[in-house]
Amino acid sequence: MTEYKPKPMLSVSEALAFLQAAARPVSEIESVATLEANGRVLAQAQVSGMNVPTMDNTQMDGYAVRAADCAGGAATLTVSQRIPAGHVGQPLLPGTAARIFTGALIPEGADAVVMQEQCEAAGNLVTVRHAPKPGEWIRRAGEDITNGSVILPAGTRLRSPELGLAASVGLATLPVRRKLRVAVFFTGDELAMPGEPLAPGAIYNSNRFTLRALLENLGCQISDYGIVPDSLEATRAVLRECAREHDLIITSGGVSVGEEDHIKPAVEAEGRLNMWQIAVKPGKPLAFGEVGQAFFLGLPGNPVSSYITFLMFVRPFLLRLQGVDDPRALTPQSYAMRADFAWSKPDRRNEFLRARINAGGGLDLFPNQSSGVLTSTVWGDGIIDNPPGQAIAIGDTVRFIPFSELLH
Repeated sequence: MTEYKPKPMLSVSEALAFLQAAARPVSEIESVATLEANGRVLAQAQVSGMNVPTMDNTQMDGYAVRAADCAGGAATLTVSQRIPAGHVGQPLLPGTAARIFTGALIPEGADAVVMQEQCEAAGNLVTVRHAPKPGEWIRRAGEDITNGSVILPAGTRLRSPELGLAASVGLATLPVRRKLRVAVFFTGDELAMPGEPLAPGAIYNSNRFTLRALLENLGCQISDYGIVPDSLEATRAVLRECAREHDLIITSGGVSVGEEDHIKPAVEAEGRLNMWQIAVKPGKPLAFGEVGQAFFLGLPGNPVSSYITFLMFVRPFLLRLQGVDDPRALTPQSYAMRADFAWSKPDRRNEFLRARINAGGGLDLFPNQSSGVLTSTVWGDGIIDNPPGQAIAIGDTVRFIPFSELLH
């Protein structure tokens, strides 16, 4: 008899590369109001039809002058006009100055602005105690954006800066990919919902709340099928239903190898399983496959394992399905930081350790790194990405990924 040898677990980089290669972005495009486009992904590049600023304007409250008139450093000029933002001034005559306010257009003839703190006003005269250089405190037309330039490439995830940029060139609507349709369900006869009596051996279904909030943060359209009984038949039935109208199915629990873990055989019966088990801690049993036209991702049932695997693996896969294609947006920013703790018994798998930034600028480690201790995710500021077999001594430099890089 041939001895069975299990397939080696994928590394973090191998699993991420596999998921990214498998992702098929949704193709449908819709036009939405720019005010309603937060979190959506641009389907087409956006080009500016104007210069920003449209014309030269002032960066400061002060006086628009001819630099040559103030070359001596103490010139007294007649204030010929007052130009608030949104108004057009008259041409500036030699020997005069225009009182001007931030954002107002530079009048013809003026070539510099002197800030009001360097001027003394008296009646209709102003004494300029500064020798400005031509162009001083002037924003030039097109300095920010030039007419015809691409301001937002296709695949950009729209958030507050991008929406402001689109609005600054007058874009009232934007073409975006449709929202990703995600079905979720949770397996385990031991699960109960908050508000229900907790029977002996039962636990509250925290994963339902955590995963739904994460999906909402990523702008998904969610269908929640709730808690599914621990049976192969029930699991297969809900998988078939989810696959009909969704792009992605996400489950929590039942992906291990116990007799009551039905996700793996159910997916294999209704579709196919392409990836299973990653060399990470927490979160080894992460399943990936397809059921019908829908992708499938099965997360572990332990709450920290479910949370971390979502952040590190599901999030970049979701963004890719939504059409995000900038590698910088798909890879969270990490920081080299000092460990103010010792980790003397590393695992053979890649570890994601929950840590918090202390007052000294180093990292403290949550004392209990168990996959069931959800308090570590609230206490911590992020995770340390610790390579397999890597011990950590006090003072070592580690790779830290803030939760702020992963939650949206």
